[in-house]
Amino acid sequence: MALDAPTPIAPYDAPVKDLYDIGEMPPLGHVPAQMHAWTIRRERQGEPDQAMQLEVVDTPAIDSNEVLVLVMAAGVNYNGIWAGLGQPISMFDVHKQPYHIAGSDASGIVWAVGDKVKRWKVGDEVVIHCNQDDGDDEHCNGGDPMFSPTQRIWGYETPDGSFAQFTRVQAQQLMPRPTHLTWEESACYTLTLATAYRMLFGHEPHELKPGMNVLVWGASGGLGSYAIQLINAAGGNAIGVISEEDKRDFVMGLGAKGVINRKEFRCWGQLPTVNTPEYKEWFTEARKFGAAIWAITGKGNNVDIVFEHPGEATFPVSTLVCKKGGMIVICAGTTGFNCTFDVRYLWMHQKRVQGSHFAHLKQASAANQLMLERRLDPCMSEVFPWADIPAAHMKMYKNQHKPGNMSVLVQSPVTGLRTFEDALDAGRR
Repeated sequence: MALDAPTPIAPYDAPVKDLYDIGEMPPLGHVPAQMHAWTIRRERQGEPDQAMQLEVVDTPAIDSNEVLVLVMAAGVNYNGIWAGLGQPISMFDVHKQPYHIAGSDASGIVWAVGDKVKRWKVGDEVVIHCNQDDGDDEHCNGGDPMFSPTQRIWGYETPDGSFAQFTRVQAQQLMPRPTHLTWEESACYTLTLATAYRMLFGHEPHELKPGMNVLVWGASGGLGSYAIQLINAAGGNAIGVISEEDKRDFVMGLGAKGVINRKEFRCWGQLPTVNTPEYKEWFTEARKFGAAIWAITGKGNNVDIVFEHPGEATFPVSTLVCKKGGMIVICAGTTGFNCTFDVRYLWMHQKRVQGSHFAHLKQASAANQLMLERRLDPCMSEVFPWADIPAAHMKMYKNQHKPGNMSVLVQSPVTGLRTFEDALDAGRR
């Protein structure tokens, strides 16, 4: 499939300054001494509207294998909430820096490159995947970089994420931006799409294959919306789980074979003690949920893969409804981290519980290629201005956000722009 060809940025006039307003463009390649950023500090950790505050900070300096990117737009993910709350651990105990800039998704322009960077040049339009590593161990050279002891998530385990005018990343984090998308559409998908891709295709021999049935929790959210599309594209059958009936049409429109509203059942939370009356009540409800799956897949057909991320509230049911020899793959615990299950159904039915954490470059690039080829919809639901970055996270924290993925504008002054020149002109107006 022919892809959109990138075009170089045309020359333009701009003043040389040490600090620029949000939306004001420096001369191409000029790195100002300071920048505007939404920062978190240890003493104000808490909910996003408390933790995130505007500051002027130094623009990060780059090393020989690093790149400085002018951030046009950024994506909103749950790890920004975790960073504010200091959960499951405080990021200040990880990177040891005085402040934290969250944000693990971005679209932007390469603004400066280290002297060892060969694949990218100033002016390239990029999206950023969020895995970093030091690149010098066996896992990074012939193995799986996600197993490297140096593996870390940019914007979560590093202090220099995308909620700033500039962000510092490793050169291997960059991928071509789909130029048919707006800046904000380009910014909203990489973390959730690449995470979903690895969950479904990265854990052999349980890779998604045509005809497989996959249960997708949170099917209308960022992760779920890409899982549904990837399953459909691979010839599998996605069974989406929702919590609000008004999300059913959205999930079916993505290609799900069927949708289940979990509020119709009462089997959520930690598993009751086995062989108690409470367990019997839970088991009866969980079997009803399983019957709802069979109504979609056919009687007796449990799911091959369970796409898990709520964690504590759903994990007992996930391990029950997965088929013999199937896999429960989990990447988060948005409802809690204390997952419980009846281990008899795990060992006797030889099921696999697999942890999954983001993706390495090859997986992220394969997922991005699907977006470049217009095979996937970014499912962007809401866009927030720069000033509303804490409010966007509060909306996600309270589960009040719309189906799909959220973006925030950074240097792109308004929505709907697809080129740097358009953003430059809009900023001047």
